[in-house]
Amino acid sequence: MNDETEKAVDDAEPDAQEKPSNIGRIEWMDLTVQDASRVRDFYTSVVGWTSSEADMGHYNDFNVNLPDTGDTIAGVCHAKGSNANFPSQWLMYVRVENVKDSAEQCRKMGGEVLEGPRRMGGSNFCIIQDPAGAVMALVSD
Repeated sequence: MNDETEKAVDDAEPDAQEKPSNIGRIEWMDLTVQDASRVRDFYTSVVGWTSSEADMGHYNDFNVNLPDTGDTIAGVCHAKGSNANFPSQWLMYVRVENVKDSAEQCRKMGGEVLEGPRRMGGSNFCIIQDPAGAVMALVSD
């Protein structure tokens, strides 16, 4: 590589770093259950996480926080309102380019769309089940 080529590559790198692709990234995890308070207490005792309340209007769900930093890493939610039909399991949310397109592709590939697509928390969202029965959530802008 000559000096001009190296400079062109160096100049191009910041632009690529400014716009990283988040497609495919696991962005969030939560657990939706009937008795979120009891399950939150279970995990804070067993794992050592701390928790904080997340106001949902007529009830509180819970943020799960790291004990040393207080950083929120997941959620424990009541199976109420828009979460009423969610499966009782840890659910990871993965960023996709377009939720509607991914839901359609899921069906074409032998999967099932369990919930959505719909808007939730300012994002497009759906829950899918793969042909083996595993479940995940998809999100996009």
